[in-house]
Amino acid sequence: MIGVFHPGRSLVHRTPALAKLGLLAVLVTVIALQTSLVALGVAAGLVAALFVVAWLPFGLVWRQIVPILWLLAFAIPVQVIFGGWEAAATMAVRLVLAVALAALYTLTTPVTATLDAMQTLLRPFRRWIDADRVGLALALTIRCVPLLADIVREVLEARKARGAEGSVVALAVPVIVRALQTAEHLGDALTARGFDD
Repeated sequence: MIGVFHPGRSLVHRTPALAKLGLLAVLVTVIALQTSLVALGVAAGLVAALFVVAWLPFGLVWRQIVPILWLLAFAIPVQVIFGGWEAAATMAVRLVLAVALAALYTLTTPVTATLDAMQTLLRPFRRWIDADRVGLALALTIRCVPLLADIVREVLEARKARGAEGSVVALAVPVIVRALQTAEHLGDALTARGFDD
């Protein structure tokens, strides 16, 4: 979901994030309940049509789906042994379609729109949940994942430049120290903006 949004002007791109989340939930549920390969084939055609409507580059879509194929390479033979080929095929198609729909959502929806949609969903529960704080927490979480990846990359590059090889501990210590420093700076920034209570 992080950094995979592909800008566009298609109908799928212009559909509000909240509507897309609802459709995603409904479609994945319907697909999960299907036991017929014919029905799943129809669902696959519908998902493919949605990708065509969204005008997404094939390579970009493929990169989102290919990681699940590694899982299926192990899961399908096990399913064939214990449940037969039809159960294995049904499981594989369901899983690929669910991942494809999730990829369609993330490729056509900016993270900010998703956060706004989550806040809108939580507002009816404002008596128990502060939707704005949950939105802020989600935004920080999403931002911190690539930030942490950058820290690890920078530490690895620094070690490589010094010609240093070493243990996992020798890598982990500078990463943890830099991550804690970044968290402290982030905390100071939030406190300065009145988020300290």
